[in-house]
Amino acid sequence: MERGAWRGTTPDEDRNLTILSRLCAAARPAAVGLSLGVGACTALPGDGPWMGGAQTTSTEALPFDVVDLTPTTVAAYRQPASVDRPSATSSVSPAVRLTASPGDSLKVRIFERYGGNIFPTIQGQSADLGIQRVSEDGTIKVPVVGVVQVAGLDLNQIERRIIEQLGNRVQEPEVIVEFDSPRTHSVMVSGDVKNPGRISMLEDVRTVVDAINKTGGPVAIQSGGFAGATGSGANQLQVVVRRQGQVILTAQFSDLLAGSDIAVQKGDEIVVRPNSRMITVLGAVQRSGNVEMSKQNLSLLEALGTVGGLSDVRANKTGVYVFRMGDLETNPTARARVFRLDLFQPVSIFVAQQFGLQARDVIYVTNDPLYEYDKVLTSIYRTFSVVGVARGNLPITASF
Repeated sequence: MERGAWRGTTPDEDRNLTILSRLCAAARPAAVGLSLGVGACTALPGDGPWMGGAQTTSTEALPFDVVDLTPTTVAAYRQPASVDRPSATSSVSPAVRLTASPGDSLKVRIFERYGGNIFPTIQGQSADLGIQRVSEDGTIKVPVVGVVQVAGLDLNQIERRIIEQLGNRVQEPEVIVEFDSPRTHSVMVSGDVKNPGRISMLEDVRTVVDAINKTGGPVAIQSGGFAGATGSGANQLQVVVRRQGQVILTAQFSDLLAGSDIAVQKGDEIVVRPNSRMITVLGAVQRSGNVEMSKQNLSLLEALGTVGGLSDVRANKTGVYVFRMGDLETNPTARARVFRLDLFQPVSIFVAQQFGLQARDVIYVTNDPLYEYDKVLTSIYRTFSVVGVARGNLPITASF
């Protein structure tokens, strides 16, 4: 029997496989006439690679590093106790300085302190001079005052400039300028949010999370999408922030909630989009397939519990592996790693609790060798039984 690149068996296993190979060779000619074949004899192990050849030392023929998970080695791969950290926006002043720009609309009111001749007093009738739109050249035209250059000035500076331009025509004027529609002082939020659109920074919007919350929040979290009832959708959403045509932030929404939030500036574009963080579980488990990471710090033990644990009949408790690709995007020379765990050791339960998984990890549980032998013997049994019935040598209920 030929040994593949992954074959690494003990002498006892070699002897058993030799016997099985001879049985397969004996059974194959009889089965050819019935188009039966004994695929199990040539496809061992069938459900995945035979991991006996994965050694702790790496070679060119074995392009990954193997790490045995023990209480000592797992220390380098533990998940942090908490991903929460101080907010990156703690130093941002609540009073954001907003300056006028072309396209903004300003509401201007002027009063005279003592029985004015041109403008009313503050106790009198309305002194609202209407909405003044900032033109392309950065100016507004105020009755009596004339043309006022306002682009680049905040509200207090605009008020002082209007008072200066009134000069002696008004006795101790009082000027109040407010934004009516600060079109330029807004951020655009789009993607997987309840009410996408432009959000005004005047509505107490200081950070990216503030802007997302103003839209009603992500749809996936409200509808129980992605992780559903088993976890938070915030870990399955990615947030991208563009500023002046450049991407300045790409992060999971859960990271922003944990303290990585940043301050927004006018004109920012915020995109919320699905970015499912998955792990794949294969081999001798109760339910194989893709598993969404319901939280940032998912452990190996939690992932195995999500799929129902190992199969009692099939699983090799000494052959639990985690495959992890290297970060090839940032480090082309990075090597992949294979982590090996022996669940026959009671301490391995604690090790599995501490080992933190990453998105795109693959968990593979190998089959027990005796299960593989049983598959071959079952195939041979069926082959001889069917051949015997076809030749009339065995009754249908005969056993091998």
